[in-house]
Amino acid sequence: MKVNSNKELSPEQREELLRALKARFEKNMNRHKGLESTKVQARLEANTEKLWPLNQMEGTGGEPDVVGQDKKTGESIFHDCSAESPKGRRSLCYDREALEARKEHKTEDNVIDMSAAMGIELLTEEQYRELQNLGNVDTKTSSSVKTPSSIKKLGGAIFADRRHDHVFAYHNGADSYYAARGFRGSLMV
Repeated sequence: MKVNSNKELSPEQREELLRALKARFEKNMNRHKGLESTKVQARLEANTEKLWPLNQMEGTGGEPDVVGQDKKTGESIFHDCSAESPKGRRSLCYDREALEARKEHKTEDNVIDMSAAMGIELLTEEQYRELQNLGNVDTKTSSSVKTPSSIKKLGGAIFADRRHDHVFAYHNGADSYYAARGFRGSLMV
């Protein structure tokens, strides 16, 4: 899926997104124990520029939800919480260099450029494991995670999933892509 470059939401889109986020927050209280929906709502309304990236997360199938609060800044931490890797962000090489290195079967985009265009951060392996503690995700798919530069320098990329009731992190060539592999993002509001 191509990222929508119009970074303004209409009033209708804004209301629809806020309704969806509130409903998901209330349905999944286990993800954000001790946090209040009204406070999250107030942060969203005070930081309307963050609605566009959240709408991109929503529109690509990420089902963003609050997973915590930054202790220093008080910001709400949103992660993609969809059961499987977001459908609108699959079949992507890891980065532009890997995409350009492919001689054939090039993908439409890559994980790094797409997450940047969406205005979100790629989950780290640690964040991915924390997300898995909130509920089983990626039991049929996998998600690329932020790859350390030392691994990327050697042409690799890291991805993770849950199989056999265990969270695994693996490596692959950065130019590899699969229909069942996407990426999950994070946004601070």
